[in-house]
Amino acid sequence: MANPENLLSDLDQLQDELTLALDNQDWERLGQLNARVRPTVEPLMAELEQGCLDATLVRERLEALNRFVAEADAAAVKARDEAKASLKGVSQNRNAAKTYQNVSSNRQR
Repeated sequence: MANPENLLSDLDQLQDELTLALDNQDWERLGQLNARVRPTVEPLMAELEQGCLDATLVRERLEALNRFVAEADAAAVKARDEAKASLKGVSQNRNAAKTYQNVSSNRQR
């Protein structure tokens, strides 16, 4: 049986790491940390079910994790939209350059 205080500490540390990765928009690190969420939360829930942890402490942390997920989702959508707009701009610039090249080539004839 794990030490309940260590389980809470592990979740707090994971939350801090997730927040830092999101602040840095380190999507690769977020993916790595995401894989640690379930293995960190499951033993905590088991200890809660056995009455070894205060439900309020667990609920507060899970609510914070849920808020983080909402923030991360919004940030990911924003980053995706920015990347999409950037790619569209690059494509438009490429098309304009080709058009200019075609017009210039036709003038020289």
